[in-house]
Amino acid sequence: MEFSQRISSLKPSAIREILKMPNDPDLISFAAGNPAPDSFPVSAMGRIAATIFESRAASALQYGVSEGYTPLRDITKKRMSEKYNILGENDDLIITSGGQQAIEMTAKIFLNEGDTVLCEDPSFVGALNAFRSYGANLVGIPMDDEGMDVEVLSQKLKTEKNVKIIYTIPTFQNPTGTTMSLERRKRILELAEEHDVIILEDSPYFELRFRGEDVPTIKSMDTNGRVVFSGSYSKILAPGIRVGFACADKNIINKLTVAKQVSDVHTNLFFQMLTTEYLDKFDVDAHIKKVCDMYRTKADKMIECMEREFSPKVRFTRPEGGLFISCTMPEGFDGAVLASRAKEHKVTIVPGCAFSADESKVCPTFRLNFSLPSLEEIEKGIGRLAKVLNEYVG
Repeated sequence: MEFSQRISSLKPSAIREILKMPNDPDLISFAAGNPAPDSFPVSAMGRIAATIFESRAASALQYGVSEGYTPLRDITKKRMSEKYNILGENDDLIITSGGQQAIEMTAKIFLNEGDTVLCEDPSFVGALNAFRSYGANLVGIPMDDEGMDVEVLSQKLKTEKNVKIIYTIPTFQNPTGTTMSLERRKRILELAEEHDVIILEDSPYFELRFRGEDVPTIKSMDTNGRVVFSGSYSKILAPGIRVGFACADKNIINKLTVAKQVSDVHTNLFFQMLTTEYLDKFDVDAHIKKVCDMYRTKADKMIECMEREFSPKVRFTRPEGGLFISCTMPEGFDGAVLASRAKEHKVTIVPGCAFSADESKVCPTFRLNFSLPSLEEIEKGIGRLAKVLNEYVG
């Protein structure tokens, strides 16, 4: 068979491939980006689901409109506007099938073959593959503890051809776990204005802060409709519901709606209705606080174990929220080699090369997830990983 060039050049997501591994009860996974199952509001969702099927089954199982279930759009707009100042008077909102669809559709409506996307390096593999699928020229911008290097970004905006999108995960970045400073957020917006470029602000984790102070979103500072904000209910309710959203200028939302109509027509209506009822009838902020308390405990446990077990040659981030910690070995070591050796010892991690704009690049980094494993699994798994890691780096 002869497949299209668009799909033939794409490699499977390293993370999704790891999740296909046989279900070994002794395997400890730090590779997934999954929320903790005990964070799901199962009891409340069960009661809501029963009520929907008792009284509105026909509506829940019918086709819906592409823009999204109107009550969910309204309650999400109200929450994003009043709590986070995200929607301006010229903005609108579309419900998407997870945050991933918001990213993919933004790529679809803005990118032509050969256009450039400037992205954090490292960055979310799902977004990178979405951009690659439209023939984009991916240019990675290095990061430090404050986020994307805006000096390099400024230089690339001047030298790269046909830059259409700046892609950033400013809050609890995937894979590093870092949070971009307010000053850099402002500077990125200034540069986007100066060079007439769209910013895609990917923020699936931004409500999962368990330490420190909130930093305003880039979208909240956007006065000219230049920022597309991608959000999700996956990380605060449950990922399997596949309910996300995009906030942007009305003209952008109109184009995203057309893109959605040729993609999946509409997001699962039953789960849109369930999400609406949960937001309306329950205290979602109290629920998020419980989730954040749980993740703080797990993150602290992982960091405590790493401080005790890892070689001092290995550096790691200390996130204030989200799901991830990124580790960096000395130059010359390869995260892919470590991942392969760790798997032999029944622990899985994601090598840094999976998150690189340049897929051929050798990276001395690897990503760990602390939200999914239990405290006992964290202690045991870090012990296994430390043994392999310390033998590798010496």
